[in-house]
Amino acid sequence: MKNFEYFAPGSLPEALTLLDNTQQKAKVLAGGTDLIAQMRAWRAQPAIIIDVKNIPELNRLEWDTDKTLHIGAAVPISRVVGFPHFQQRFGMLHQGCSLIGSTRVRNRATIGGNICNAAPSADSAPALLCLEAKALIAQQQGTHIVPIEDIFRGPGKTSLVANELLVELEIPVALARSAGCYLRHTPREEMDIAVVGVAAFLVLAPRGKTCQEARIALGAVAPTPIRVPAAEALLAGKIPNKDLITSVAEKTAEAASPISDIRSSAEYRRELVSVLTRRALQAACATLNIQIEGGD
Repeated sequence: MKNFEYFAPGSLPEALTLLDNTQQKAKVLAGGTDLIAQMRAWRAQPAIIIDVKNIPELNRLEWDTDKTLHIGAAVPISRVVGFPHFQQRFGMLHQGCSLIGSTRVRNRATIGGNICNAAPSADSAPALLCLEAKALIAQQQGTHIVPIEDIFRGPGKTSLVANELLVELEIPVALARSAGCYLRHTPREEMDIAVVGVAAFLVLAPRGKTCQEARIALGAVAPTPIRVPAAEALLAGKIPNKDLITSVAEKTAEAASPISDIRSSAEYRRELVSVLTRRALQAACATLNIQIEGGD
C-alpha cells in the first residue's frame, strides 16, 4: 500500500471538518472490507483515511416509535442481522444482509459501506429499494435526506460529494398485510458476489387477496441497482396467480441490461432475472397465504 495519513474523529462535526479540509484526498473507512481490499490491489490509493467507527451518530441502531428503523452507517451487519425483531419485520433485508460475505466479514462490514461502495451487485440494495429506505447525509452546512435510489450513480460511484458523509439509513416499518423476499444466484453458496439479485415486495388490500402495491428491484444486471415500475404495475389491483407472475417475471427481465463477463453471459443473467423474480413473488405470496398453483 501507499503511505497514508490516518484520522479517527470522535464526533460528527470533527469528521465533517476533516472532509472539508482534505477535499478529494480522503476516503472514509467504516468496516473497511471493500476499501482495504481495493488499497491492497492498488485500485484505491487515498492519501488520507478517515475512520468513522467511533462517531455515535453512525453507530445508531434503534426503532423510532416503532415506525422507522435507523441504521447508522458504521453499524456492523452482524449487529443489524441480530437486532430484535429484525428478521420478522424486515425479512427480505435480513435475507440480503445475511448473504453478505462470511460471518467474519459481517462482523466488520456495514450496510453503509455496502451502499457507498456502489457495487451493482450489493446484496442489501434491492431490498432497501423495495422498502423505500432513505439516506441521511451530512456536510458542514447541514443535513438532508434522499431516497436510497438517488445515491447510486454507476459502478463504484455515488451522488455523495467529497465533503459529504452518509450518517444513517432510515427504513420505514413494512406495511400491514405485506411480505417480501430477496433471492440471488451465485456460483458458490458463500463468499461470492451475486450474478443476479432480485427483491420482490407485495402489499395486499385491507381485505381479500388483491395486490394493492408491488415493488420489484434488481441487482447485478444494470450499472446500478434498479426498481422495475413497469413490472410492478402489472400486479397492482390484481390477485396474483401463476400466469400473472409469469408475465411479471418476463416484464422484469426486459428491464434488465446485464453485461457478459467471466462470471456469466448477459443472456443467462436475463433468464435468471425471470426465474428469480417468479420465485421471489411466489415466496412473498406464500407468506401472505396466497396459493400459487403449479409454482416452482
